[in-house]
Amino acid sequence: MSQQKILITKRVYPEAVEFLKARFEVDYEGTNAGLTTDQLVERSRGCTAVVSQLTDKLGADVIARLDGVKIIANVAVGFDNIDVPAATAHGIAVTNTPGVLTETTADFAFTLLMATARRIPEGHAFVHSGEWKTWLIDLLAGQDIHGATLGVFGMGRIGVAMARRGKGFGMRILYCDAQPVPAEVERELNATRVSKEELLRESDFVSLHVPLLPQTYHLIGAAELQMMKPTAVLINTARGPVVDEAALADALEKKTIWAAGLDVFEAEPKVHEKLLRLENVVLAPHIASASVATRRRMSMMAAENAAAALTGTRPANLLNPEIWK
Repeated sequence: MSQQKILITKRVYPEAVEFLKARFEVDYEGTNAGLTTDQLVERSRGCTAVVSQLTDKLGADVIARLDGVKIIANVAVGFDNIDVPAATAHGIAVTNTPGVLTETTADFAFTLLMATARRIPEGHAFVHSGEWKTWLIDLLAGQDIHGATLGVFGMGRIGVAMARRGKGFGMRILYCDAQPVPAEVERELNATRVSKEELLRESDFVSLHVPLLPQTYHLIGAAELQMMKPTAVLINTARGPVVDEAALADALEKKTIWAAGLDVFEAEPKVHEKLLRLENVVLAPHIASASVATRRRMSMMAAENAAAALTGTRPANLLNPEIWK
């Protein structure tokens, strides 16, 4: 066993812990609460790796205090919780867990789209309430998915997988991305690259699959919501701050758009108070990648990334390759 030590900041699937314990000394915080920032810094002393989660906020000030740490292995595809340039400046490798959660997340995004369009949570609550008395012509009437237009912001792995699901429902596919997808993918999906404004005006469903970057912060705000159809549905399984939550709550209340399905929030687990009162929004607790198989594989991938770095092998999912000589 190597003398190097790894800090795991929060509960992960046990296979990942056992994998690391067989190779290194491990300090495992096996709780759901995880560690405060100060606790994380203190527990990292003497460690050469940190296996983190998106609830660990590793800004430049924190990274400067991670003495001796060689790698931060994040159990997520997103890494907006880590200041990667600061880590690079301190010679710390940063990895994530891409690819493995693509299909699972797209499954959930489309599930959220369907549940929102067809008002499934409202129907479930209505049946349980005991108020259902008879069949009515317009009882909980929703929006059709087949033949509608799906607009995808961010045509990376998950965006393409979402578009593929839309095509299976006979949807017209529009997308907005800084770079076009390969021509063969456009042909397969019959997808058309359009401007942000055209996507918002033309789409019946708008699904967000962009990373959280300065240029995507509040990508969807009051002005963008005003461009959308009054029958449109917004789906967000990306990151909460991509949407101006207060503006969305107002748009839903005023019926500027028809509905929204949200898995992520600006200040999660806090949710805008108005969203909690509205019926035309479906809310989920950041679970788009939460299948047993996928979360287990994410845990193992982060463990494998950490182990690779500590044994001198370039990790498979390195976010700052410039530090790896």
